[in-house]
Amino acid sequence: MSSIADQVPERLSVFPAFFRVSGRRVVICGNGDEAFAKARLVANTDAEIVPLTDAPEADYAAWLSARGIAPVETDLASDMLVLAVLRTAVLVFAATGNHGDDQRIVALARALKIPANAVDQPEHCDFLTPALVNRAPVAIAIGTEGAGPVLSQMIRARIDQMLSPSLGRLASLAADYRGAVDRMVPRGVSRRIFWRRFFSGDIADAVDAHDMASARRAANALLSTTGTAGGKVEGKIWLVGAGPGAEDLLTLRAQRVLMEADAIVYDALVPQAIVDMGRRDAERLSVGKRKNCHSKSQDEINRLLVDLGREGKCVVRLKSGDPLVYGRAGEEMAALREAGIAYEVVPGITSAFAAAADFDLPLTLRGVASSLIFTTGHDLTGKALPDWASLAVSGATIAVYMGRTVAASVAGRLMDAGLSADTTVAVIENASRADRKLFHGILSELPDLEARDDLDGPVMVIIGEAVAGANFAKSEPLSAFRADQGVRQYLPKTAGVDQ
Repeated sequence: MSSIADQVPERLSVFPAFFRVSGRRVVICGNGDEAFAKARLVANTDAEIVPLTDAPEADYAAWLSARGIAPVETDLASDMLVLAVLRTAVLVFAATGNHGDDQRIVALARALKIPANAVDQPEHCDFLTPALVNRAPVAIAIGTEGAGPVLSQMIRARIDQMLSPSLGRLASLAADYRGAVDRMVPRGVSRRIFWRRFFSGDIADAVDAHDMASARRAANALLSTTGTAGGKVEGKIWLVGAGPGAEDLLTLRAQRVLMEADAIVYDALVPQAIVDMGRRDAERLSVGKRKNCHSKSQDEINRLLVDLGREGKCVVRLKSGDPLVYGRAGEEMAALREAGIAYEVVPGITSAFAAAADFDLPLTLRGVASSLIFTTGHDLTGKALPDWASLAVSGATIAVYMGRTVAASVAGRLMDAGLSADTTVAVIENASRADRKLFHGILSELPDLEARDDLDGPVMVIIGEAVAGANFAKSEPLSAFRADQGVRQYLPKTAGVDQ
């Protein structure tokens, strides 16, 4: 049982804050790479950079000259001369490359009650410099209290990729509208909805496209519909592909809209970790559908999306894989169009692609397979053979979704159509996830798949000559599993076909 002390959250030893430096002097003491790095960092602001240096290295001197910054050539060893320059500073960086000199400069700054930073000496810093993501006026600072500067840079790189380059322009546009919003839009939910709409959708898209005139027209229209004299806010539905299951295969756009959603409507196959990427206060509604276990019918899901849209909510309809591949998105889009609810499709990585990646499997292969078929296999169970079956015989790769329960009928009908019983197959359960299972074999072994009780996750079956190019070192042979008289066991990897 944990104690009360164990439940206390970790505390920072620094307080994150932003200094106002516009038009004020930031002194950087040093000649080399350390001083140059701090100067580049401060150049992200409109502070006045004051380089205190007696012999700047060539790259640093060229950079300063290119920006019209005149260095203050002062003997860094003279406390009196250094103090004369520091008196006008708001911040001081000691970046001489010599720990003793840096500590001495910090002591001089502290005597003047000016915050100072000794580069690479956290214990001699009044403030620490973060890794910075700059989308002025938006700034994101990442710090590790000096414990891991490389980690800060890695995090910065990931955040930098996530944020649109136009985010700063969007924030500046928002500042222009803040006064009008304060006057016209009531505080609380209405205002919160207004700003969510402002920072997404048509306005953000126009800013992204550098079309500020269209962005302002869209902002004016939004203001008129959410102001005190305006009408009701319109909702929007995003049909979002959650991918095959691995959280890091979610697209950046999907991640963004999850953070903007008022409600998240998700299927059973979507991992909870992805659902949890949404806003903490977003409503979460499970409409999970598994074989023979539907929590809501498709008509009920359609009505739910329409109702949420009419309430003025931003809704993410989160689907496993890609919403347009066996996701029944067509029915939902039709219902939304009929109701006049705006929607947008955010593609996701479909399971066939993730399964092929797990296997290092080429879905198309020059000279072997030039076409790819997606199917659930259910259209092979009727009397008429689908047109694409002939393509399979001629070399197309077939990706069978939900493949375990139809494996026997798929294999039988394809062999009846003329596909060789020795055609290579790959079977993947839980594609892309940490608990995935990979198997390989031939078409005639597929019917045994339905008898396996060790597979309870989504199964993808890939069939075709191109499958022979996969990396089978990652997988188990289908023939290694044996079912005799209801007893199922694994044979050693060295075993061949069943005896």
